[in-house]
Amino acid sequence: MHFRLLCLAALLLPHGALAQALGEEARACVPDGAVNPTYQSESQRIDWPQEAPRLRVDVPNVSRQGDRLRLAIDGGTAVELQDCPYGDAGYQYLYERYDDPGRFYVVRTPGLDDFTWTLVMKRTGRLFTVHGAPVWASDKTRFLTVACSLQPPRGTLSIFTPSGDGLATEAEVELPCATESCSARWDFESWISVACTPRDDAAKKGREFVLMRGRDGKWNRFGR
Repeated sequence: MHFRLLCLAALLLPHGALAQALGEEARACVPDGAVNPTYQSESQRIDWPQEAPRLRVDVPNVSRQGDRLRLAIDGGTAVELQDCPYGDAGYQYLYERYDDPGRFYVVRTPGLDDFTWTLVMKRTGRLFTVHGAPVWASDKTRFLTVACSLQPPRGTLSIFTPSGDGLATEAEVELPCATESCSARWDFESWISVACTPRDDAAKKGREFVLMRGRDGKWNRFGR
């Protein structure tokens, strides 16, 4: 992207160095409503067989027993994540991978009308919910997630930094996801490129901009 394009606009992000989040404990399933028939038909036939090779990569730290996903944490104990496929608010846990830079497990958490990611800290067992898969900068000091969907309506790029036993939200920037589909990539350790495509015509050019981290630690936006 040409430098003169970057200089068309400079906007200070509305959020910077937000408070550290300490996460949550694993929640117990409280049945509410009927079991989702899709869960009953697809878990054993599709989801768990597809998950099995990913579990084998990280044996003995991860395992599944029926609707329960077990993740080992430091100190010789483990966190158990139980599927809860009841009613419209139901959810399940599907193991994706262990993230070495962040020392957390990445777990996909689909629901009936939603899709999130659960990060489980290996040191504490605390859970953090994010709305996109973690993508690390090259120096592994921070990662980004992109939440861009029509249903549920989401449009945010978030930048997280591991901080002590938790995660600090370093920045959040709004994305035009009501009308465009957006993606982001790290070009450098302090430089993120964002590109969006109109949902009604993928051949058209959408909004493009970059995020640059200044010496003061704040992320600034350049572009249209």
